[in-house]
Amino acid sequence: MRRWTVSAALLLLLCLSLLPDQGPKLHANAEESDESEGVVDPPKVEEKIGAVPGGLSTDSDVAKREAESISKRSLRSSAEKFEFQAEVSRLMDIIINSLYSNKDIFLRELISNASDALDKIRFLALTDKEVLGEGDNTKLEILIKLDKENKILSIRDRGIGMTKEDLIKNLGTIAKSGTSSFLEKMQTGGDLNLIGQFGVGFYSVYLVADYVEVISKHNDDKQYVWESKADGSFAVSEDVWNEPLGRGTEIRLHLRDEAQEYLDEFKLKELVRKYSEFINFPIRLWASKELDVEVPADEEESSEEETSETSSSEDEESEDEDAEKKPKTKTVKETTYEWEVLNDMKAVWLRNPKEVTDEEYTKFYHSIAKDFSDEKPLAWSHFTAEGDVEFKAVLFVPPKAPHDLYESYYNTKKSNLKLYVRRVFISDEFDELLPKYLNFLMGLVDSDTLPLNVSREMLQQHSSLKTIKKKLIRKALDMIRKIAEEDPDEFSDKDKKDVEKTDENDEKKGQYAKFWNEFGKSIKLGIVEDATNRNRLAKLLRFESTKSDGKLASLDQYISRMKPGQKDIFYITGTSKEQLEKSPFLERLTKKNYEVIYFTDPVDEYLMQYLMDYEDKKFQNVSKEGLKLGKDTKIKSLKESFKELTNWWKDTLASENVDSVKISDRLDKTPCVVVTSKYGWSANMERIMQSQTLSDANKQAYMRGKRVLEINPRHPIIKALQERVAKDPQDESVKETAKLMYQTALMESGFILQDPKDFASRIYGTVKGSMNISPDVEVEEEEAEVEEEPEPEQEESSTEIEEEAEDQASLKDEL
Repeated sequence: MRRWTVSAALLLLLCLSLLPDQGPKLHANAEESDESEGVVDPPKVEEKIGAVPGGLSTDSDVAKREAESISKRSLRSSAEKFEFQAEVSRLMDIIINSLYSNKDIFLRELISNASDALDKIRFLALTDKEVLGEGDNTKLEILIKLDKENKILSIRDRGIGMTKEDLIKNLGTIAKSGTSSFLEKMQTGGDLNLIGQFGVGFYSVYLVADYVEVISKHNDDKQYVWESKADGSFAVSEDVWNEPLGRGTEIRLHLRDEAQEYLDEFKLKELVRKYSEFINFPIRLWASKELDVEVPADEEESSEEETSETSSSEDEESEDEDAEKKPKTKTVKETTYEWEVLNDMKAVWLRNPKEVTDEEYTKFYHSIAKDFSDEKPLAWSHFTAEGDVEFKAVLFVPPKAPHDLYESYYNTKKSNLKLYVRRVFISDEFDELLPKYLNFLMGLVDSDTLPLNVSREMLQQHSSLKTIKKKLIRKALDMIRKIAEEDPDEFSDKDKKDVEKTDENDEKKGQYAKFWNEFGKSIKLGIVEDATNRNRLAKLLRFESTKSDGKLASLDQYISRMKPGQKDIFYITGTSKEQLEKSPFLERLTKKNYEVIYFTDPVDEYLMQYLMDYEDKKFQNVSKEGLKLGKDTKIKSLKESFKELTNWWKDTLASENVDSVKISDRLDKTPCVVVTSKYGWSANMERIMQSQTLSDANKQAYMRGKRVLEINPRHPIIKALQERVAKDPQDESVKETAKLMYQTALMESGFILQDPKDFASRIYGTVKGSMNISPDVEVEEEEAEVEEEPEPEQEESSTEIEEEAEDQASLKDEL
């Protein structure tokens, strides 16, 4: 059976190899060119379709010939007919319906092709100026014109143009623009990086057009017309009816009915400024403009004015006579047309950073950020990356954070970074270029190595994006670090003496504090999300502490102020600095001159779960177990002397789920506090999680830290309690006192009481005892009030009833 299967497979392969070639069949002229040049290479999606713009100037004969051509909407009978390559006809539907998810990009592709054609002729002109010709042919520009009546959108350039053979090969073979062969011929010099290498962009015209004409004139050939309806064939003929182009290419798109929006000038301006704002060559639109024009007034109007005017004095009569000598005019709106430049903003990132002024960077920032205020960005970074992936980039730190920066942070894909490929805008929705925590940065990336002829979805998967992202993150963090380094407020007292006072320093003073107040939460989120750059981000971290005097401090500054022998970085979390300053957890630490960091942002709790150490120093939450303040020789003897009390107290609090009762070395004036286990939630974290909308109390029970009651052995209350427990461990009043102290410690330590009513009852009981009120005294009963009976309503008199009956009877008769 196996032998039969192998034999059948071999026979099938043999039959397939003997099948005749079903490849493309071109006209005889095309076949002759193939014989002279060799076999045509199979299509590759690597280059661009030839430049395809065109110009529009008209005379009476041209208008007549064009009108006849438009009315037919069919391939000219005198033209030579060709079949698209089989691969092209099969891929056409894929390109039109699948490759491009946004119809607007057709204009981007055509302008990019036109720009490439102009690049080619400009490059050739470096060695031979005669190729540019004379007059208008020397103007390297892109012209866009609308014919609303005939529903035609035309794009023209004065680029290199295409010969008849180029039209057949380039527009009949997918991705065959001739750019690669052009590059191969050029051996030395030239601005080759500006020449595009994409090819399928031309076919995006069929997203909006059902009939396309490409008119092209090359210096080495006559003017020809390429036309197609995307039905599997195209025609090429010598152009004897359109006005001569001189040199270059013009594309005429006969728009579909559903694509009439592209006949709107405002729509085209918007698309050009979005996608092609930084193209090297001027892009001009034949745009309408309304002007106020003075025209002679009608005779009837002037006569009416004369009859209505009356002079009251001789002076007025003389003035009227002078006025009559001047012709009467009126102001009317007149529509005129002129070429309007759409891309006047220069590509700053292509210049040397040393040559760009601060004012130019600020203007460029306002342009890309659509920020119309006068505020300068806090910082910017302009750099060029070389290596496997080459790109240029400009990054800006905005002066203010958007109001919705952190709303739905993890649910929205939002980026302020624009991606360009060879100065052509691709998208601003690439959240893969920068991580979420840096999505507040503005700027752009321009790469010459990324493919331009694929959709955004396909480009997001490109391997080069990972390399670009890595370099962008590093440059962004360096830019933010530089804000801190140049801020005089960030210098230590020793450094401040060495810094000269200048106007520049005064301008940069307080800049990092401003940045931190606006975007500090983003840095904290970065520490949580980006393990690779966690140490770099930790250097940017700022906070207030017990020794910062209300100013922001860094971890490096904290370490420089650490006491000799201190191994841990102490911090405490809470809702506000004012609350934390009064916390009992800080009593002994501040007394011994230790510095403690205040973390008051809810995200700080998540932050400290990931930031475990910094510069070989461990972080220690002073409200958790594990706090060590040096060696205490008396702690062992204190544990022994209070062992009876701690064991008794733990048994008394058995119903409160207290893990243990210990002697504390962190208290000074407070009798007791409640701390949590080292790896469980702190009191602040517990409160945050309980306030979540969709929190699950059952699941949270697993994450709650074990509670430990720590007592201050030097406090008089604790000593008195120890004595009373030693006399009578079963005394109920002592047990109530112990429970009340625990609940009070819970509340003071930041926990939420599970049973506030029980706590309040114990407080009221204590108040009764202090006022010598018997605990058995009950609240007086309220005196019962006698309810008054409502007065009975008076019955209607018989006369009123009779009158009402008569009224009803009369009404019935009328009906």
